[in-house]
Amino acid sequence: MKMRSYSEVFIVGLLAISQVVSADSTVPEPFQGFDETSKYVIKYDDLTALLKTVVVDVGRSTREVAKSTQAKTGTMMKAKIKRTTANEANRFYFETFKDNEAGMQLLRTIRDSLEQLPSEVSLEYFSRDEQLAYWLNLYNITLLNEVVDIFPKRNLKKFLVGKKSILSKQLLNVAGVPLSLNDIQFTILKNNYDNNPLVMYGLYQGNIGGPNIRRSAYTGRDVWRALENNAIEFINSNRGTYSSGDKSDVFDVSSLYDRNRSYFPDFNEDLSAHLLEHLEGYERTKLTNANTLKPDINDWTITSLSGNYREFGGSIASSSAALLDSVSSTVVNTNEGGGGPTLAASVGYGSSSVASKSMVYNRIDPDLLENLIEINEKRMSTNAINSSVTIEELGEFPVEAEAETADEKKDQQ
Repeated sequence: MKMRSYSEVFIVGLLAISQVVSADSTVPEPFQGFDETSKYVIKYDDLTALLKTVVVDVGRSTREVAKSTQAKTGTMMKAKIKRTTANEANRFYFETFKDNEAGMQLLRTIRDSLEQLPSEVSLEYFSRDEQLAYWLNLYNITLLNEVVDIFPKRNLKKFLVGKKSILSKQLLNVAGVPLSLNDIQFTILKNNYDNNPLVMYGLYQGNIGGPNIRRSAYTGRDVWRALENNAIEFINSNRGTYSSGDKSDVFDVSSLYDRNRSYFPDFNEDLSAHLLEHLEGYERTKLTNANTLKPDINDWTITSLSGNYREFGGSIASSSAALLDSVSSTVVNTNEGGGGPTLAASVGYGSSSVASKSMVYNRIDPDLLENLIEINEKRMSTNAINSSVTIEELGEFPVEAEAETADEKKDQQ
């Protein structure tokens, strides 16, 4: 087997191949087979290293509304934000890829290696869960490549909906089959996974109003647990569900559900049942009493660190690149000892406030700075409630290292 530099296929045990074929002929033949007894796994160390470097986990939503923005010094203009969702959704450090060809090449390399994998090792040798993790990771890294090219444009609506959507373009060729991101979701995943709506929450869209991007790649071992966690986070956020209190018989939900109606044939009944499996608190009562679901919650803003905060001319120098505490220079570091290149960056999540660093005031738009402080305070508050969970783990179900090692030893016996 050819050695791979990025997403490597490792044999962790002997395999007796037993092919199972999907009954739905619309799924391209190379993607129909799977083997539930397979012990083959796909490793995503490169993708996880990237995500841990450039994804900021903001924690679970508190459903608090962001503060109103103020006009910058020297201008009457101010950033227009959607206050109900401005502090939600994990952020991707798109800013670091601007004019950074080496960083963009790293993204392309990871995408290309995943795209080529089924040409070297047929997917039928893997279990259903391993294949699901593969498709989610390929989808997300492909989407990231597209949105990095779109940045610094803030509003992604025209890129995500309509005939010219990046989701409908055939961006990939997997095992000789041209594929769009919609092909992956609505043909392969829809049919191979019994139209399970949880799959939807693993497909990052690049906008605040969509499912979270995680700080680690999906793996076959914990893919369903990760999807469940993403669903809980999204449904219990203002960008997923919201009760304004204006009409007791109407419950507002994300337009994401409207664009994914194929998961909910009887929209009101099926979606209500799905949401009630995960919804908590006051909104659960409101949903139970509602007669109609209204999919009108939108936030098309890119999930960059600067998010909703546009730059307006003024006397204060500003920069769209910022982190919650500190960032060192970001470069591509080639590790000649193996494992391929990694994005070398240092992101601090210390307990000190962003405002305590005087240099930040000269580099960050005041509105953005205030927003980042809000997010940081929310993270600290959420962490205090979940005292046994570290900031890095908020919003994710990590696989314990000891458990993972034990499983690997068991597989090798």
